[in-house]
Amino acid sequence: MEAKELYTTLKTSQEARGFFFNRDMEKTYALLEALLFNRERYGYMACPCRLAKEDREADRDIICPCAYREADVQDYGNCYCGLYVAHKVHQGLAAPQDVPERRPAERC
Repeated sequence: MEAKELYTTLKTSQEARGFFFNRDMEKTYALLEALLFNRERYGYMACPCRLAKEDREADRDIICPCAYREADVQDYGNCYCGLYVAHKVHQGLAAPQDVPERRPAERC
């Protein structure tokens, strides 16, 4: 699978849940490629912006979409890595923001 195919596969289902891909397509495709790389490396799509432990159970909270995405998008308009954004950000009505790390230190 390539990044464009993953984009097409996820776009409709994620938008129905209120999560939109970042409009910066260069960034979006780079993140999707990194997710596919992590799937090849680990067997699951770990967030490319966090260090995976190569243990699916230990990394369950950072498998995309991560456990923190919903709160990040609600509070900041985008998720930690910036792949998913809120509707207002997608429409250009709000700017994406830096998101603080929500993952507990003991899981990092």
